[in-house]
Amino acid sequence: MCKRLGELRRAMASYAAGFDAGLVSVADARTAVAEAAAIESSAATIKALAAARAAKAGDARRRGARSAAHELARATGTTLGAARGTIEAGEALAQQPALRVAAQAGELSPAQVSLISGAAAADPAAEQHLVDLAATSSLGELREEVSRVKAAQVDREARRADIRARRSMRSWTDTEGEWQLRAHGNPEDGAQVMAALAPIIDRLFHAARRAGRREPPDAYAFDALVTLAVEASSGQPVPPASGSEASGKRRRRRGAPATMLVRLDWDAFLAGAPREGETCELAGYGPVAMSVVHELLETANPFVAAILTKATEVVGVAHLGRRPNAHQRSALQWLYPSCARKDCVEQIYLENDHRLDWADTHFTAFDLMDRLCRFDHRLKTAEGWALVEGTGKRDFVPPGDPRHPRHKRRTA
Repeated sequence: MCKRLGELRRAMASYAAGFDAGLVSVADARTAVAEAAAIESSAATIKALAAARAAKAGDARRRGARSAAHELARATGTTLGAARGTIEAGEALAQQPALRVAAQAGELSPAQVSLISGAAAADPAAEQHLVDLAATSSLGELREEVSRVKAAQVDREARRADIRARRSMRSWTDTEGEWQLRAHGNPEDGAQVMAALAPIIDRLFHAARRAGRREPPDAYAFDALVTLAVEASSGQPVPPASGSEASGKRRRRRGAPATMLVRLDWDAFLAGAPREGETCELAGYGPVAMSVVHELLETANPFVAAILTKATEVVGVAHLGRRPNAHQRSALQWLYPSCARKDCVEQIYLENDHRLDWADTHFTAFDLMDRLCRFDHRLKTAEGWALVEGTGKRDFVPPGDPRHPRHKRRTA
């Protein structure tokens, strides 16, 4: 068996040595990406299974290594943490047949395998469901479902108390002279921080656009963190970086306050705790304890919204201190925490989109609206792309696709 693996390695090395991306068509390049990714995934699975088998022998010290993980790290040129993760993944896969088969076939990426394996360890009954979900969802969507699976197996109140006890933030300057910051704690605390940063990020983003500058979202987030700290200590608003303000008397855009959204099953709220299949989570941050909901609502913060549901249906919006149009936005944010396009995980700068042109209808209806990222919104407006009929995350197709809504309207 291992002899055959050596033959495959040499064949792959020979193919790679002769591969010139500049000589293939764009379509063939996309095919090459897909095939190489599948080979990479299969190889990662073989490595994990083999590493776990080798580690079981427990004889690494005889070969001068401190542990099996140290030996693997040295042999594969990776970090000790990554080596430990590989061995643990192989040990878990040996007990997870559905996941192992899909991983060996190259149908799942190493990141997907890691997520599913951890969730299957907590709830073996969810293994096949998660494997099936991975075939049709993004990594972000899979991560959300994994969080739900794990949350269903633990006491959320106890977990909240444990995370609270282990909360931490530390900073340091690395050897390259870069300042680093790492923090971890309960999701509702992180949501408070991000909600405070969101309007500052928005302000900095628009100021940069007016000045003709384009930077990654992470750069604006860092600047927003610094701005928040300076404003808190000085008590005065800090203007954007030099050169970013437009000339003239234009009023500075401050950005809209961010809303923290609680997705809550009404029956769970009445019962005081979510049961199997019921929802209690902070949108964008995952499942939370019911005590989080009560504490957020008791603050009477006008930017906390509780979206009430039964299964996947929105049955009400409790939004403190907001007008009805804000209620619609809150419900849309619940239904679409990321772009409505099925394979898009973009979560920032989403734009509300009318399925029917407002210029024709002159009304705004929740049931006829979606949220799209700026790129997909431009595709819809300029090139006629559209979401297929339905609600929630779904396929986004070009005008010629038979599933395009305009074809449905013509045949109706």
